[in-house]
Amino acid sequence: MPEAIFLGIDVGSVSTNLAVVDRQGAVCQTVYLRTQGQPIQALQKGLAELRPFLGPGWEVKGVGATGSARQLIGFIAGADVIKNEITAHAVAALHLVPGVQTVLEIGGQDSKIIILRQGVVVDFAMNTVCAAGTGSFLDHQAARLHIPIEEFGRLALRSQNPVRIAGRCGVFAESDMIHKQQTGHRLEDIVAGLCEALVRNYLNNVGKGKEILPPVVFQGGVAANVGIKAAFERALGTEIIVPAHHAVMGAIGAALLAKEAWEEEKRPSRFRGLAVEECLWETASFECPGCPNRCEVVEVLREKSCVARWGDRCGRWSGERETGSPLATGIRA
Repeated sequence: MPEAIFLGIDVGSVSTNLAVVDRQGAVCQTVYLRTQGQPIQALQKGLAELRPFLGPGWEVKGVGATGSARQLIGFIAGADVIKNEITAHAVAALHLVPGVQTVLEIGGQDSKIIILRQGVVVDFAMNTVCAAGTGSFLDHQAARLHIPIEEFGRLALRSQNPVRIAGRCGVFAESDMIHKQQTGHRLEDIVAGLCEALVRNYLNNVGKGKEILPPVVFQGGVAANVGIKAAFERALGTEIIVPAHHAVMGAIGAALLAKEAWEEEKRPSRFRGLAVEECLWETASFECPGCPNRCEVVEVLREKSCVARWGDRCGRWSGERETGSPLATGIRA
């Protein structure tokens, strides 16, 4: 009898992550890819990488989708559960670190904090406005300093006297960094200062007013940076836990949510299978002229045929042809 497994998909602006868990919730396989502005193609590539693993002997019982492109990717993949990033990251953190009370998550383009008490999310905050508190900020500064981002954190740990760099704004931080270079500060001290600036920015904005209690879990792509981890530990005065699968926690959480839904309902999965990677999927959009709202309606096309639309407030256009919801046939402008 095939082994039951569950697939989680997390598609964000920077990375597309897939994770497979078994019935015990153990992580069996993960895939981390760059989205590069093409979420559909990233999903197809991720499924192609999982193809050798999802062969005979395995059966996908449930699929979960999360991330900024969860609606789109959830439809294309045939997800059974579509949840926001806060829920997915919290579920993964609780599963891998039972008793966690604070989750720090820093990705490529945004960051978030999740406060949990007794296994329940009681508060959260997100920052999507300024890049100064995200991984893209570190990537940009590492490139400017000609330092591989993989070496950035280790270089920061060698610092004996981190310089203070203005971190509230990405533009000001870069100007301040350049000034510190020109006045003769050591490279490792500048790098350590950048790590502390990012942590200071995060705590003053995303973490402002939040009661940060241990155990504290640090996840997201930036959690691989040991310099940032050390800066958080200095700032908070507590140990920071970085899970083994820190970069794909959203996908793990989505897979666990799909597993939970299957255990409750035992319904057949809507998963379209690995054939998703073989189809031509495209998106299009148009502005509805039907009322002053001027809603932007998104279309999903498979092999040039429209199979779903969403984005309108009134429901005139919304629906999925394949699930029985009729698509409106009104004349487009």
